[in-house]
Amino acid sequence: MGADHAAEDHDLQVALVRYQSWAATTGARAVVVLEGRDTAGKDGAIRTLTRHLAVRQTRVVALPKPNPHERSQWFFQRYVAHLPAAGELVIFNRSWYNRAGVEVVNGFSSPEEQARFLNDVPGFEAMLVDDGIKFVKLWLDISRDEQAARLESRRSDPLKALKVSPLDLVAQENWDAYSTARDTMLSRTSTPVAPWTCVRADHKKRARRAIIQHLLHELAPAEISGDISVPDPDTLFRFEASAIGDGRLER
Repeated sequence: MGADHAAEDHDLQVALVRYQSWAATTGARAVVVLEGRDTAGKDGAIRTLTRHLAVRQTRVVALPKPNPHERSQWFFQRYVAHLPAAGELVIFNRSWYNRAGVEVVNGFSSPEEQARFLNDVPGFEAMLVDDGIKFVKLWLDISRDEQAARLESRRSDPLKALKVSPLDLVAQENWDAYSTARDTMLSRTSTPVAPWTCVRADHKKRARRAIIQHLLHELAPAEISGDISVPDPDTLFRFEASAIGDGRLER
């Protein structure tokens, strides 16, 4: 890493700490949803984002598959229980959007349930924003070749054994199905009050830097974010329909 990037990354971490101090004082609440391809770097981005933040004010939520009792509830119910109180930042490492991605590709829910989700989620997210929660949705996108390389790294590195899942084994085989589900999800659920922001994540450090820059501009007041550079538009951009076919999202 060059000296300039090292200094910038340090400044970004300091700004995150200043943001959290401000949130604790003002009672600001924030939710960040991280979604993306398998191996797109969600865990690493979260580790970088939370490295110096206070544990008591920062919660990372990665829910397991629902049990029978939870499956009988309103779909959003188990997620609502994890929403932030005053001064808290909650990061969903995968979220309710499982219903628009992994459940679609693997048949874990019915087409009717998936259609209901796409109809309901804009209203659900609008309620969060209307209640004063700062809400950011990030989609991490990688190329097929990069995913293949990362999957092989997981299989061959014993320190990454806990990251290997049965779904990893068919991620490449289901690449096109995931692309179709992604396109539908982004198109149907990116709204003016809760837009999707896309991150091209083949280059991990570049993606993490852009994510932190974006979050500071979205969540922090001007006295903290004013000196932060805007993210590289080749790395991070707001979703628009044209991104599906113009090469910005991987096919």
